[in-house]
Amino acid sequence: MYITHYCKNYILLGNSEAENTHRVAVLDEELCQPKKCGLECIVYCPVNKTGGACIVQRPEDNKALISEDLCTGCGICIKKCPFDAIVIVNLAKELSEDKVHQYGINSFRFYRLPTPKKGAVVGLIGRNGMGKSTIVNVLSGSMKPNLGKYDQQEVSWDEVLKYYQGTELKSHFEKIASGNMRASIKPQLVYLIPKAFKGTTKELLKKYDERKVADKLIQQLSLQNILDRDIAQLSGGELQRLAVAVAAAKDAEYYFFDEPSSYNDVYQRLAVAKVIRELAEQGKSVMVVEHDMTLLDYLSDYVHLIYGEPGAYGIVSGMQSTKVGINNFLEGFLPAENVRFRDKAFKFDITSSNDDVILDIPAASYSDLTKSFPSFNLKVAAGKVRKGEIVGIVGANALGKTTFMRMLAGIDKPDSGKIDVGAKISYKPQYLNQDYEGDVRSLMYAAYQNPIEGSSVEEQIIIPMGVKKLYDKSVKNLSGGELQKVAVVASLLRQADIYALDEPSAFLDAEDRIAVAKFLQRFVRAQDKSAIIIDHDMQLIDLVADTLVIFEGRPALEGSATTPIHKEEGMNRFLKALSITYRRDETTGRPRVNKEGGRLDREQKQSGNYYYVKNQ
Repeated sequence: MYITHYCKNYILLGNSEAENTHRVAVLDEELCQPKKCGLECIVYCPVNKTGGACIVQRPEDNKALISEDLCTGCGICIKKCPFDAIVIVNLAKELSEDKVHQYGINSFRFYRLPTPKKGAVVGLIGRNGMGKSTIVNVLSGSMKPNLGKYDQQEVSWDEVLKYYQGTELKSHFEKIASGNMRASIKPQLVYLIPKAFKGTTKELLKKYDERKVADKLIQQLSLQNILDRDIAQLSGGELQRLAVAVAAAKDAEYYFFDEPSSYNDVYQRLAVAKVIRELAEQGKSVMVVEHDMTLLDYLSDYVHLIYGEPGAYGIVSGMQSTKVGINNFLEGFLPAENVRFRDKAFKFDITSSNDDVILDIPAASYSDLTKSFPSFNLKVAAGKVRKGEIVGIVGANALGKTTFMRMLAGIDKPDSGKIDVGAKISYKPQYLNQDYEGDVRSLMYAAYQNPIEGSSVEEQIIIPMGVKKLYDKSVKNLSGGELQKVAVVASLLRQADIYALDEPSAFLDAEDRIAVAKFLQRFVRAQDKSAIIIDHDMQLIDLVADTLVIFEGRPALEGSATTPIHKEEGMNRFLKALSITYRRDETTGRPRVNKEGGRLDREQKQSGNYYYVKNQ
């Protein structure tokens, strides 16, 4: 079996006979708008034209209803649908026997499950919308898998256990069926915690401290200063670390951490990783979904890849070592399963300089700057942003990175110093407002101030960023990742010379992070623009930045920023402060964190070379 992605349709190559495939037809309920279209999917369907009823209208709402048995997989309805609401997929027939759950007719389904492993951290890598939430619910016991039999009232536990007979998952489901599975889940949406619990940080930790480790976790995750604070007053990073602490404090066999790095800086991410690793070292089964691949590489022992079509179906790969799994993800190919799930590989440029394409012409320059608040002081060393340059900004939270960017954008004024910006700046803030009344199309129009459909910017920016398919979605209904991409695109559509992007990786999955970073790099080079990017994903910064501004100091008290310095020198200085060393993967060129205390870690620290630019 060899699967390749083409035109939103997975086609078997070399063994494409109909008897060896099964059809998957999925309708996006929100995008399907029968009142606004000419029912092209029904009109142009070849089966319908010959008197069949492959696509009909549902009587309750007139949306499309597609027969997977009658569908020939021609793909005409996909191309004719004006709202991109249809996905038709041909998958190997043997996969139908591995179906774990399907939500209904023409709806999302997924195949296979990842395997929890005692004494190890198992990472999950994949796009958003591939079934991660379903996996969490099934393996934690909060949802029983229906094995694809969505039309039955309920599948019995005997059927589930028989299905997993002879696999490692059988004992896991036996514990769930008998009510003996103790699971602890760190949810993705930590900002909902204040709605579920009223009280202080200390009270929440005390309530769930079943392992009597709260005091240790408070120190490890730097929660000392928020113990008496009400949960509703905590920042995103504080809520995230508190959620990790609560999940780790519970006495369970199976722990699941859903995106534990969000909102946290690099220092805090490393602290979270150590807490998660300690659970595995104590013999617990730990599973982690994480889109920061440098962090996932650092904390995981094994990984499963999840691939497919977002919102349509997901397939879980077999378990692999972390290094091999992440490299296979970047390659877009699973050799052991002979499956290609992406038509191109992601590669990392191992060179450390792009000085030949950066003009020594300042797009913006600034003298030494200061900015004071009642309890915080910021000092910024003089510097400049050159044409064609991407400046990466790194450092701990609460050191003034966003304040610096807002001063450059002209939103805030410095107390002392001068900013000379002979260019227009387009600013994407860290926190995105979802209160916009209207759909994505109207937001794009407002940003560009011209019609966008059929325009050059649609071809150059909107389509490559995957935003065109969101045109008819309400901004209020976008997911976190969708909203982030829309915000980045909106900032790039504005007429500007410098694009200032505050945390563009937030809520994006691993694949989108790399794609966005590479697109930003191409866009800045091709358009002879400049960019300033704040982010905590070191892989993204390593991929996109030419120079670095490093923020140091005492969080929430005082911060100082360096002048822009060469990336190699800046990364070396920043990694030294973190006390970690990087090497480059010999296959993909991606940055990898050396094992603390390992041979390479010791050698690089001894030589003072924390950031490795050559293959190792």
